[in-house]
Amino acid sequence: MHKDMPSEILRPSIIFLLSCAVAATAANLYYTQPLLPLMGKELGVEAGQLGMIPALSQLGYAAAILLISPLGDVLPRRRLINILSVTLVGGALLAYVAPNSVFLGLACLIIGISANITQQILPLAATLSSPQSRGRVIASIMTGLTTGILLSRTISGAVAEHFGWRMVFLMSATIATVFGLMLHRILPDRPSPLQRSAEAVSYKALLLSLWTLLRSHPALRQSMLTGMCWFAAFNALWAALALHVTSAPFYFSVQQAGLFGVVALAGIAGAKLSGRWVTKLGVGNTINLGIGLILIGFGISAAAGESLSLLIISIVLIDFGVFMAQVANQVRVFSIDSNAQSRVNSVYMLGYYLGGAIGSLSSVAVYDIAGWQGVCILAAAFLCSSLIANHSSQSRL
Repeated sequence: MHKDMPSEILRPSIIFLLSCAVAATAANLYYTQPLLPLMGKELGVEAGQLGMIPALSQLGYAAAILLISPLGDVLPRRRLINILSVTLVGGALLAYVAPNSVFLGLACLIIGISANITQQILPLAATLSSPQSRGRVIASIMTGLTTGILLSRTISGAVAEHFGWRMVFLMSATIATVFGLMLHRILPDRPSPLQRSAEAVSYKALLLSLWTLLRSHPALRQSMLTGMCWFAAFNALWAALALHVTSAPFYFSVQQAGLFGVVALAGIAGAKLSGRWVTKLGVGNTINLGIGLILIGFGISAAAGESLSLLIISIVLIDFGVFMAQVANQVRVFSIDSNAQSRVNSVYMLGYYLGGAIGSLSSVAVYDIAGWQGVCILAAAFLCSSLIANHSSQSRL
């Protein structure tokens, strides 16, 4: 592998491999969602507390975005990815042997932190891309991210149904090992942006610079708040969906619940198409269109009742809209400061996954009290907040 990899060497085959690595890594954040009924039964966790299991993965991911992602601007990203790959394997193995919910929660936290691999690959791909190809490259990487997020539930549901939920984590450790070795092989061993500038930056100064970036860029504040709110709605759906469809009136198995991830692969089309629509419609309009589709989807879901077909249609619209908006939002984020892409992305994704954790926690609690319609109303409130944030680019902290 070359010491450097300029944009013209970012070949389609490399983009594809990076997309697969992102898919495999991101999947770890969502494996648990269809497994919650099985985990709760075996470990004796009450229904209202089950939301903590996926939420800890999201919180670990958010913490890593704050504390680890900025290091991509001062340390070689290849080195960071090597370390994170090892800890991801360790976290998955801990989950496999976890004797109780405390150890499982700790394992999910470690897994979430280690999944920061995705937030090292995304800015690396943006850095290695020309301005003209950046939208296309990000859309391709986001397609991998979308695939990993959505198929994770189908895969984990099928594995758990036949081999138990613990085997999902053994599978995760194996996949993480394979992709860790692959990334070590294909990634360029190049200095970070600040290393190239020979500018000495302490870790404390690096973290403080996140606040400076947030204050200095209205577009970053806008992107963070907008994404935070719609991702809360997205996780509200998926955290409660398995509980919804494994009880009356559907009574699906865990494997059947996981198959909704296949339905949600419509999100891939949203990620792909938005790479083109951003240029034609503009970032703000593309995001508004995506949020509008999500709102329509939740409206259909609330009215679905016992209709499986309407529930499926709603999930297709929600996932299509989410990933359409996400690609557009990240194009805006990566255009803010070319010398601080890891840190700018850290600020954005910190808000994004804090929103995801809030959505997971609140939706399971709301479902326990107000059922599926309550979850849909909660999601609609998040989405209205997202629309407001997208029209508040001049907001001040």
